[in-house]
Amino acid sequence: MSEESITTEMAAVEPEVVETPAENKPDYSAMTLAELAEAFEALAKSEDRLKRSKEADAIKSAFYKKLIKAKEEEGIPVSGDPEQASSEEQSEAAPEAEATTEQQANPFAAIENGFKAFYNAYKRERAEYNRQLEAERESNLKAKQAVIEDLKALLEKQADVNASFPEFRKIQERWRNIGPVPATSFRNINDTYQLYVEQFYDMVNIDRELRDLDFKKNLEAKQKFCEMAEKLAENENIVEAFKALQKLHDEWKEYGPVAKQYREEIWDRFKAATAVINRKYQAHFEEMKGKQVENLAAKTALCEKVEEIAGREIASSNEWNALSKEIEDIQKEWRTIGFASRKDNQKIYDRFRAACDKFFERKREFYSEYKDSINSNLARKISICEAAEALKNSTEWKKTSDKLIELQKQWKEIGAVPRKKSEALWKRFRAACDEFFAERDKNAKPENDYYGNLKAKKALIEEIRSYERSGDADTDMEAMNSFASRWQEIGFVPFREKDKIAQAYKDAVAEKFPDYGRQRRAARYSQQPRSEKDRLIQKYNKLEQDIITYENNIGFFEMSKNAAPLISQMQERIAQAKEELKDLEMQIRALSEAGSDNE
Repeated sequence: MSEESITTEMAAVEPEVVETPAENKPDYSAMTLAELAEAFEALAKSEDRLKRSKEADAIKSAFYKKLIKAKEEEGIPVSGDPEQASSEEQSEAAPEAEATTEQQANPFAAIENGFKAFYNAYKRERAEYNRQLEAERESNLKAKQAVIEDLKALLEKQADVNASFPEFRKIQERWRNIGPVPATSFRNINDTYQLYVEQFYDMVNIDRELRDLDFKKNLEAKQKFCEMAEKLAENENIVEAFKALQKLHDEWKEYGPVAKQYREEIWDRFKAATAVINRKYQAHFEEMKGKQVENLAAKTALCEKVEEIAGREIASSNEWNALSKEIEDIQKEWRTIGFASRKDNQKIYDRFRAACDKFFERKREFYSEYKDSINSNLARKISICEAAEALKNSTEWKKTSDKLIELQKQWKEIGAVPRKKSEALWKRFRAACDEFFAERDKNAKPENDYYGNLKAKKALIEEIRSYERSGDADTDMEAMNSFASRWQEIGFVPFREKDKIAQAYKDAVAEKFPDYGRQRRAARYSQQPRSEKDRLIQKYNKLEQDIITYENNIGFFEMSKNAAPLISQMQERIAQAKEELKDLEMQIRALSEAGSDNE
């Protein structure tokens, strides 16, 4: 392999990005606006900031993508190019009231303006740095062109080598001391210089002793390059070693040939060190590619998790909160996973972001509807409170008791109300009911001896608790049915005691007759309609009872000031139920006629 071909070999293994290993770059897309602003501020204050322009542009791009997304979610319009600073100089004389108004209208104004200020300052500094760098490279180009002109003049003299060789040495030293030139001129200026150097060595009148001395100096320089390359092969930071090796190759070209007997040996040595670094460099990026494949698989699995969660049917706020925590944990796990390949990294992030956005958008919609629902429930419970308060002074004990009991049933059927108002609203309703029932109990007639009924029910509970089971299922069932009948025959108890005594009865029955509930369900099942006609008749009877209940409800709600929506709702239900009754009646008649024909 020739010296010229080594550059081609190195280029073949060069990755897309040599500047910084991908695994060392932070994941800007996963940072918050505040974190991105802090990252840019830190970069803008670093000593090597002007050499990190790609990193600065990456932070800027991530910042404005996230800012646009956040503004859209808050319903803040985004006009023009949001990444373009509104002005290079921020006004320092803006009225305080104006700034306050802007922050109220746009909660992101402060962080956006702060980021713009840092970015604009950095942009100006980098522009000046680039202008100076370009001017310096142009100056270096002119200096190298002057060196080539001096070298050409030296060749044209055709003077004695004893006089021209020291001057040639000075020209070489001048060339090596000049810095980089514009990239567009590098190859042309370098090839021209090498051409004239070779012509100098080809001069027929060159003195052998001086030539050998030059060969010796070139050999010493190239031996140092070999030593440096061999040491680079031991560097654990292979990307850094590869970049340093490229510089060594550039410097190698700037030195002339060595004595013929050493040419192949010195080149083979340099080439061997280069090959070691190339192999490590290739292995490093192959390993990185493998890790990127693993990272892509891990991130794909997280995407699928979030997509599955985002597609679930979620009905309660507790479930939404639990799943939100799960999504947040998945997002934390995402940040611990490294990059995928450049081709896949943005795509997989966009997929993950879209799944998260879908979940949180659905959550926002749920809570918006939930808020409407609890406000509707609040209105309904206020109406029930007003209806109960309108009844609390009634002396129609039986009729009003039934109405209040129905209102309590409706109260239980209504869903949640705002937490801050729930307790106060319940106390208001309970107070109206308690006031009526307390007055009713005071004025109870002998036949409505509530405290006597309470005493009778307590005695019956003690009797159930002391019952000794016979072991015969039918006998025990008969006894339990007797207890149940006697319980039903006893009248009402004081309102405040009804829940407590009812629970005591249930507990006593469950303790002594654990199978009673199952047996009653079996008995009820045996009484279920056995034909389609029976089922329809049963449904017809239930609808009739529902209509009676709805009509009674309208009577209750008419006592309330704000019950118009509820009355309208009851009327709609009545109309719908009556339509269903007509349809059921037709179905029952059809089945009856079909039965007659079959007979």
